[in-house]
Amino acid sequence: MNLFAEALAWLADPTKHEGANAISARLGEHLFYTAIAMLISAAIAIPIGYAIGHTGRGKQIAVALSGAARALPSLGLLTILTLLVGFAQAPVAATIVFVVLGVPAILAGAYAGVEAVDASVVDAARAMGMTEWQILLRVEAPIGLPLLIGGLRSATLQVVSTAVLASYVGLGGLGIYIQRGISLNTYEEMLGGALIIVALALALDIAFSLATWLAGRSASRSRHHATVRPAVAPTATTEGTP
Repeated sequence: MNLFAEALAWLADPTKHEGANAISARLGEHLFYTAIAMLISAAIAIPIGYAIGHTGRGKQIAVALSGAARALPSLGLLTILTLLVGFAQAPVAATIVFVVLGVPAILAGAYAGVEAVDASVVDAARAMGMTEWQILLRVEAPIGLPLLIGGLRSATLQVVSTAVLASYVGLGGLGIYIQRGISLNTYEEMLGGALIIVALALALDIAFSLATWLAGRSASRSRHHATVRPAVAPTATTEGTP
């Protein structure tokens, strides 16, 4: 308990909130690395996941590659890439590592979301005369949105946790408190940094949970519209028939 009290005292110390090493500055760096990695991961994984989910092709390859990417040791990969590109390009190496970590979860969420759409709903959309692009973008993507957000949630939490490694190649972030605490035996600093990372992960998890709930409500409405409209169209045709 004394260590937790010392960690809380370290967090409350006004000197920890001033200057270039301020907690807010390190938190901003941590969020920046996470946001960049998530944007790149989403840009790569969502189109591929939607294509796999809609066509049903390439799923085995995607699963195999995702499993291989998840099995890579993040610290080892970061070390190798940093040595290859040089410490001046360490941000590039760190971003690649975080993207490799983020892509599998988003890819799985994207194709699982599209794949889980009921075949009768897709058939109903085709009966309405929708093209394959319209079915994907206006039916499958909205209905599969909760699973996609679930993938984004999982990827974000993994990247937030792994972004701690950025400090090992001199990029700062919240991991610098843990690294420095281990080196200098300043355990209150190490625990204080860990508490901030845990709080950040919990805050993001709550935000994604709310987004998933909202997406679930929206998906229910999309599923209802996709199944009700075709039932109306034949009725109109019938009424126009002599």
